[in-house]
Amino acid sequence: MFESGAILLYLAEKSGKLLSGELRERQITLQWLFWQVAGFGPMLGQNHHFNHFAPQAVPYAIERYQVETQRLYGVLNKRLEKCPWLGGERYSIADIATYPWVVSHERQRIDLDNFPAVSNWYERIKNRPATERAYQLASTL
Repeated sequence: MFESGAILLYLAEKSGKLLSGELRERQITLQWLFWQVAGFGPMLGQNHHFNHFAPQAVPYAIERYQVETQRLYGVLNKRLEKCPWLGGERYSIADIATYPWVVSHERQRIDLDNFPAVSNWYERIKNRPATERAYQLASTL
């Protein structure tokens, strides 16, 4: 199996965790998972590429992806102003998929002070014991 969204969906369905069985909440969670997979991740990936890895500076691309990154953080912030988690009231696979991109907010030239709901969400996930364990384990590899 490949593709992060498909893997997360498979694991959630197999385990019965991190994806609500209630139809509306499930669909909202999947909506935000697909938003990350189709938009947030790819656009932020382009931001990273043109700001840090392109062999020469391409001002148009740098500006285009910076503006799009700001817009997407605004979308994320609006969602998180309404609900504590992307899927609603519970931490879910949508949060798991989105969080690693926000970890790199400084490299994306994003000031989380401008997105207070995202900042709050980010800190709550960062301080989850499972997140701390995962990043600790990753640092030893």
